[in-house]
Amino acid sequence: MKKETGEPQFSTKTSPKAEPALLELFTDGIKDIYWAENHLVKSLPKMQKAATSKTLVAAIESHLEETKTHVSRLEQVFGLLGEKVQAQKCDAMEGLAKEGEGIVESTEPGTATRDVGIILASQKVEHYEIATYGGLTQLAKTLGLDEVAELLYQTLTEEKAADQQLTEVAESDINYKAADEQ
Repeated sequence: MKKETGEPQFSTKTSPKAEPALLELFTDGIKDIYWAENHLVKSLPKMQKAATSKTLVAAIESHLEETKTHVSRLEQVFGLLGEKVQAQKCDAMEGLAKEGEGIVESTEPGTATRDVGIILASQKVEHYEIATYGGLTQLAKTLGLDEVAELLYQTLTEEKAADQQLTEVAESDINYKAADEQ
């Protein structure tokens, strides 16, 4: 994907190596999610610091460690593809992170309402990652990149589990506490 006017533009057969178009699109997707995961490593500690619920703080801490593993796993993918490790700015993740920061800024510190907002923002991120890793896993299979597909599938499974954990944290008590706040 090349960005010329701020809108994503798909390129085909533009690399000096003249890769097949699908492989080039796939590699661009890997670069994009690599940027996104690295951005999360920086932004998750802010969400963790803003959270009040000990359960939510622990869930964010756990996912931060998983996210660091996702970064390493993507670096393995680059190696398997014979590509240098390279990030390509992910506008979607940047926007989702900004939205999360906005929720923190617009809610009262120490409230369950803020925690609910953090969970909502975090689940949007998880759903973006689930969609991305799901699509990339399928593309890797289509391209015959079975080892790459397995690595991406591992991350996909972890992202789904993180999303489920956030749902459980919200349903356990945070949503109910927020409903009682003025």
